[in-house]
This record gives sequence, structure tokens and C-alpha cells, in this order.
Amino acid sequence: MPKITKRVVDALKPQEGRDLFLWDEELRGFGVRVRSGSKTYLVQYRNADGLTRRMALGKHGVIAPDQARKLALKELGAVAGGADPAGDRKRIRAGKTVAEICDWYLEEASSGRLLGRSRRPIKPSTLKNDRTRIERHIRPLLGGRAVRTLTLGDVERMQAQIATGSTRATKKRKGRGANTKGGEGVAGRTVATLRTVLGHARRWELIDRNPALGVRQIASQKRTRRLSEEEIAALGAAMREAERLGESPVALAAVTLMLMTGFRRGEALGLQFAWVSADSVRFPDTKTGPQTRPIGRAARALIESQRRREGQVFVFPSDRAETHFVAADKTIARLCALARIEGVTLHTLRHTFASVAADMGYSELTIAGLLGHASMGVTQRYVHLDKALIGAAGEVSAQIMGLLHDGLSAGNGATPKIRSDGCPQRTC
Repeated sequence: MPKITKRVVDALKPQEGRDLFLWDEELRGFGVRVRSGSKTYLVQYRNADGLTRRMALGKHGVIAPDQARKLALKELGAVAGGADPAGDRKRIRAGKTVAEICDWYLEEASSGRLLGRSRRPIKPSTLKNDRTRIERHIRPLLGGRAVRTLTLGDVERMQAQIATGSTRATKKRKGRGANTKGGEGVAGRTVATLRTVLGHARRWELIDRNPALGVRQIASQKRTRRLSEEEIAALGAAMREAERLGESPVALAAVTLMLMTGFRRGEALGLQFAWVSADSVRFPDTKTGPQTRPIGRAARALIESQRRREGQVFVFPSDRAETHFVAADKTIARLCALARIEGVTLHTLRHTFASVAADMGYSELTIAGLLGHASMGVTQRYVHLDKALIGAAGEVSAQIMGLLHDGLSAGNGATPKIRSDGCPQRTC
């Protein structure tokens, strides 16, 4: 019996008509089973009643031999203490509720033991959203149901209930996410969360099937709202008027940077001085992992213009705590009210950056590089921060800055004026 290593497991071949087992020479009870080309790490032991139990630890390729060995040590250690982990799993499969599986998911994901689509531990931001959907929607509607009794129809009915606002609620605290409104977008994302939770439980063999597979998920409506050149100029005029009226310079600068770079809300507001170099920003983590994103001279000048207090790491610091500014949603709402622009969110600024780049003739590949989109193909792997991409970032940010300050591309180059009623003359 050799020691179980990746090379040894890779070399194992299935045998027609029967399972093949290989047991580790160092850790008694730790082995791998080969069945129809599928290779699964497992432990085998006798419980307190003298019954032989086998328990799967994970598929080869999903977890590495060293990870499987650590899991085996943990489970066999529990057996030595009188536990019966395989029996516990069997009881879980027999009657675990949706709420209990959700609790298991949140605990395992928080500890980093569950891997996301990128084969890395699930991000805290993703887990935060999952937790919200579980607590606001899944638990109230399906939490008490045993997973084994759940049907596809049950999941689709949950989706319909969320879409029509049956889980609508208002929290006592104020701030971003204070209201739970439901709606089609939330309903579709909640189904996706439930499918993911049950999928992890199925892979860990806690349940026999995933009843959320095959659900006709409500299609999300892509947000296509962008600011026109006239609206960008009007927003610039509103910014100048808001500054005169006492709006926070930090808030105005943060909104401006989002428009000039296409940064996501969290990327811009959480930006740190240490991440910024001459022509790029190195994000330790983003929605799609660590990234280096190009920035133009105008954006770099805006960052450098921010006052840096001693010990302050954030470009846009909060006045109330040693953290970054967070209330940009309220800032953009006030600016748009002043400019009489409707239907605009912070994400609209990202769409606008991309649209301006497209209007200037840049390709989808270049725009994807500017925005830091996840790679969609082999070709995109070759998009680096070369001079062309840096130059594109500079030209797009300069174009937007020109529109904000002077309305240069909007026609006559005149700066929009704010009327006495607060409305830019160009848009009223």
C-alpha cells in the first residue's frame, strides 16, 4: 500500500464491474475509491457499535490529497473520541431542514472550507450577500422544510413570492440596504443562492439531491442606463453648485473618480494610496480577484489632490471613523436631483465610462481591460497594462473630465449654468 499522493491517484485506472480501493500506508482508514472514472477520497472505520462505516471526503481534482488527508485526520480523530461522522451524515440526509443546511453553509463558508467558482474560498462580500438572502427570504419561506421533501415547484413558488414582495420588510437601522423590497432581480438572485447552498451540501454528500436544479430562474434585466454627454455636463455643473452649497469635497471627488475610471463602488470608495502608481491601481482584491487597473493622468491627478492625513490610508476617508467614505449613494442622489437627472445610480457611472470608451471607438476587448472584467476567453489573457491600454484609460478619463468641466464635446463648449431653481439651463 503506497502513500496516497496526487501522482499515485492520477495513475489509478477504473476496473469494469467493481470499485477499486487504495488505502494509505501511513494513515490507517484513509483511502481513495475509483468508480467508473470517478475518484473519491474517503475514510473507513468502526463505530462504537462495531459497524464498519465509510464516509466520502471529496472528489479527486476538487480537493488535493493533502487536503483530504487533513480531513481524514479530523474525522478519524472524532471517531477515536466516540463520534460517528458517517452516521451523522446519514441522519442529516434523512431530515435536515433548509435552515439547517443554510446554517451549515454559512459556517463552512465563513471558515474558508468551501470553494467558490474560482476554486478559492468564497469571498466575504459574496458571503455577506448570501447571508442577507438567506435571512430575508430563504429562511422565512422555506427554512422549516426538510430538504428531502423540497420540490422544484416549491423553489419556483418561493421565487414568485419574493418577486411579488411577500418578504418585503423595513429594518430599523438606516443606511445602505435598509429596506428589503423583494422584486424580480432579488428573487432570481435568491434562487441562485439557494441552488449554490444546496449544491455545496450535495457535493459534501449531506443531501442526496439538489431540488433547486432546473428552476426557471427569472431573467435579470441588464442595466443599460448611461449618462449622455449633455447629462455629464449637467452633472459637472451640479457638482460645482453642490460644492458651493457645502457638499463634502471627499464625496464629490469619489463620485468623479468613479465616472472617470469605471471603478466599482467598493473599489473606488475603498481605494488606498498605497495601491496607486503612476499609471495604474493595484487592487489586492476585486469581484474577480486581484487586479491591476489602468488610470489616466486626470484620474491620477484627482487622487493626488486628496488631502492625506497622518496615518490615513484611504484616498476617500470617512469623517466619523478610521475607515473610508461610504455614503456615495446619497451624494449621487443629491447631485442628480440638483441636475434634474433621473434613473442614475453609482453603477450608472461605470456604464457611462464604458459607453464613452465605446463612443470613442475602443474595442470591447479594450473596454473589458479598462473595467477589469473577468476573462471570457483565451484572447483576453493577453490584455496587459501595455501602453495602448494605459493610453486608452487616459483618453477616456480626459474626455469625461472635459465634459464635466466644460461640456467640450456637447457642442459649443460653454459651461452649463445652474438656474435659480437649481436646474442646468441645458437640460430644462
